Amino acid sequence: METTALKAKAAQIRMDLLRMIHGAGTGHTGGSLSNTDILTALYYRVMKIDPTNPKWDGRDRFIASKGHSVESLWCILADLGFFPKEELNTFSRFGTRLIGHPNNKVPGIEMNTGALGHGLAISVGMALAAKRDGKSYRVYCLMGDGEQAEGSVWEAAMAGPHYKLDNLVGIIDRNRLQISGSTEDVMGLEPLEEKWSAFGWHVVSVDGNDIEALVQAFEAAPAVPGKPTLVMANTVKGKGVSFAENVPHWHHHVPNDQELEQALAELTAVLESYKQEGQVR
Repeated sequence: METTALKAKAAQIRMDLLRMIHGAGTGHTGGSLSNTDILTALYYRVMKIDPTNPKWDGRDRFIASKGHSVESLWCILADLGFFPKEELNTFSRFGTRLIGHPNNKVPGIEMNTGALGHGLAISVGMALAAKRDGKSYRVYCLMGDGEQAEGSVWEAAMAGPHYKLDNLVGIIDRNRLQISGSTEDVMGLEPLEEKWSAFGWHVVSVDGNDIEALVQAFEAAPAVPGKPTLVMANTVKGKGVSFAENVPHWHHHVPNDQELEQALAELTAVLESYKQEGQVR
């Protein structure tokens, strides 16, 4: 999928997740909006996947360590055909598979996540297994920036370079906000890039809401043989909805009817701009 089509797809996914959260009356809106471009680049351009065969042995693995921002992932998996799109209407309802965190009873989900700090360690294990089994698949792990305060993240960060896991890509959704405010006020992280580099990772810093830049960073990995890659994706929390951007309250705010209508109007205008370019149907 070309860049303009990817941008249009990201706008559509944002519309879908807002409708889903509004209908369910619950969800993590801000982080799902910020990570949408990351997931769109991975699922529609970079990763080797087969929705008709979710357990295909050669598939790339994706672990959503920041599992609370699952809404964008549910919408993408449904759009790709891992499960019927109508099932999005059951999100967070009694008896649904589509709960508020990734659930491995759903095709396309590798593991249950959401207890922060666990995803990278399991990703290290998956990447090490691929190396030892002579498999060519890659492992991508999306973490939150607030999650960097978890000690288990740094244990895994030591293990990745130790085992020379250049088939592993860690991604940090660096939107600088968490549930209780600024990451730097809650638990200062900087200099974050230098810390990951000191642990032995090849660090690439990009605009995490620039799909073209994301694709380039992912497709260049491993830029340094024998080193895992850490993509520092500098994002805007609430991206795509003007009145939600960089507003801590939108971490898990559910849009009301008026907010939903306004947000959808903004995103529809974005989609129309791509159609006018003649590159998106």
